[in-house]
Amino acid sequence: MTATPQPPTKAQLLELVAALGTAQWQDFAAAAARHGLTSVQAKLLAQLKGPVPMRGLATLLVCDASNVTGIVDRLESRGLVRREPDPRDRRVKNVVATDEGLETIQRVRAEMQATHSALDALDEEERTALYGLLERLRPGLERRG
Repeated sequence: MTATPQPPTKAQLLELVAALGTAQWQDFAAAAARHGLTSVQAKLLAQLKGPVPMRGLATLLVCDASNVTGIVDRLESRGLVRREPDPRDRRVKNVVATDEGLETIQRVRAEMQATHSALDALDEEERTALYGLLERLRPGLERRG
């Protein structure tokens, strides 16, 4: 009689998610470096799907607003982002990715070879199942206290 395999514990799942997150982040950082970006600069660029206030970027990056100023300064000097006044409150500065910035972050993501190779190991049905599971987990993981 064969034993029924035990489902993974939460601790085992957390360890696996952490390992995958670390590997994905290292792949992202390496691809960003090939474009002359730090991982934090690339992460900021990846957050810009539209205008985002400077303070909002600090929240997304989990850092102090003063750090965001320096990151945005460096990205702006390369023509990857621009600052513009918020139309509802001109005291607020929004950061917007330029076309070059959007193209750069798209290339960074496309060059994440280790991540792409890992996902290539899954067939279409497995990728669909994984996507559904990750989407179910996402709201709880993105909620910040």
